Amino acid sequence: MLTRMIIPSEMSPREAYALLISCVAPRPIAWVSTCAPDGSTNLAPYSFFNAGGANPVSVVFSCTNSRDGRPKDTLRNVQATGEFVVNIAPYWLAEKMNQTSFEYEYGVCEFEQVGLTRAPSQFVKPPRVAESPISMECKLFQIVQHGAGPTAANYVIGEVLCFHIAEHLLKSEGVVDNLVADYIGRMGEAWYVHAIPEAMFRMERPTQG
Repeated sequence: MLTRMIIPSEMSPREAYALLISCVAPRPIAWVSTCAPDGSTNLAPYSFFNAGGANPVSVVFSCTNSRDGRPKDTLRNVQATGEFVVNIAPYWLAEKMNQTSFEYEYGVCEFEQVGLTRAPSQFVKPPRVAESPISMECKLFQIVQHGAGPTAANYVIGEVLCFHIAEHLLKSEGVVDNLVADYIGRMGEAWYVHAIPEAMFRMERPTQG
């Protein structure tokens, strides 16, 4: 196999970002709702997202700096309040999720801009996306900064206080049925993936080496 060596430090941040997201794919998407100190709400998607651990249950997403190096609204709100909600967007909400990635002015409510409904959370102030079939209320554990300037990472680690899951997604054993969840994932460039059953396969953990 012929390979090419590419050194990230020799690339611009924008070039390195484009290469990274084309290599690490598909990625789940955290549709993060937050509140500013004045109570105004924000909603934005982040594909640098994953589960962190289960004791306690935690998630992590990276809210990278804007292309001009400024912290994004989500990060400002989480830093100020220590709370956020991770909502999951199924395929039918993909377009609205994408619309919330637009860089509105700070304080503009994306819920209102794209026509989504705010649902009250139980343990945190930020609202849930009522249309989302899966939401996780989170309290901030830690923000880990890595780098500075454009597209530098801010790893937001949150402890999940509460799940809200649509009844039709739950199997009898209390887990989400991945065959009906209709998940989407982020790829490189402007590409996404639709996790339909025909694209899935099972592999059980090995019982011996």
